[in-house]
Amino acid sequence: MLSWSYPFPTHKIALNDSLQINYVDEGQGPHTLIFVHGLGSNLKAWQKNIAELRKSYRCIALDLPNYGQSSQGDYPFGMSYFAEVIKSFIDKLNLEKVVLVGHSMGGQTAIHFALKHPERLSHLILMAPAGFETFTPQQVQWFEQVYTKAFVQSATEEQIRKNFQLNFYAMPADAQFMISDRLEMRADQAAYESYCIMIPKCVIGMLKEPVFSTLAKIKTPSLVFFGEEDQLIPNSFLNGHLKTLNVAQSGVEQMPAAELVMVPEAGHFVQWEGTALIHEKVRDFLDKE
Repeated sequence: MLSWSYPFPTHKIALNDSLQINYVDEGQGPHTLIFVHGLGSNLKAWQKNIAELRKSYRCIALDLPNYGQSSQGDYPFGMSYFAEVIKSFIDKLNLEKVVLVGHSMGGQTAIHFALKHPERLSHLILMAPAGFETFTPQQVQWFEQVYTKAFVQSATEEQIRKNFQLNFYAMPADAQFMISDRLEMRADQAAYESYCIMIPKCVIGMLKEPVFSTLAKIKTPSLVFFGEEDQLIPNSFLNGHLKTLNVAQSGVEQMPAAELVMVPEAGHFVQWEGTALIHEKVRDFLDKE
C-alpha cells in the first residue's frame, strides 16, 4: 500500500461489487462541485481549489478507477466509461444537479457526461480539457505505436521529473509531492506495473472517443480555462504549428453557452498555478442570478 497522504479526510463508496471509489467531501453551499482529475493524476490535483472553494460550495473530488486509492482493476478506461462511473457516483451520493469540473482527461470525461446526462448538470467547468485538440487517423496510429506500456515504464527518474515540470509554467514547491508520489509508486513493482498498463489505455481511450464534433450540442452553461503557457496542449510534436489559444478558441466557439478564460503565467496544470483568477471567475460564474 502506497503511503500517499491526502489533504482532506477521505471516504469510500462502493458503486458495484468490483468498484470502490475514494473521494473527499468538503464544505457546503448552494452548489455541489464534482472535481475530476486528469491522466496520471488523482484527486489531490484539486487540493488548492477545494481549500478555497469549500468556503462557498460543497466540493467533492474523486479518484477515478485504478487511480489513487480507488479500486485497482482491469477497467475499460474509456471516456464514456469514466463518465458513467461519475454518473453512478453522483447517484450513490443522492445528488440531483451538480457542477462538473474536469481537468485535461477529466475535462474530456466531463464533456462526455455533459453530452449524455445534461439534465444532471447546472454548470460545466473545464480546465485545459483534452478533446478540443483534434488528431488525424495517422496521428492516432502514431500514438498507438509509440505510447505503449514499455514506453511509460522506461521513463527514468529524471524523465519523470521533467514530465511533471512540463505540466507547469514554473513548477512550485507545493506541487513537488506529485513527483515524490510517482517515484514512490515506481518503487512498488506491482503498483507501477498496473499504472504503466493503464496509462496508454487512457491515452487511446481519449483518442478513440473524440468530442470536438459534438461540442455544439452542449447547452449547459460552461466556463473554460486554459493556461497561456500550456506546454502539453497542443501536442508540440504533432501539432506544433498551433498555439494553445488556437485550440482553446476552436473548442469554445463550438459551444453555444461557453466562456473562455486564458490564465497568464500558467501551464497545463492551470488550476494549480492560476488559483486566484480561477476562483474569482468560478464564483462570478456560479453566483450569477
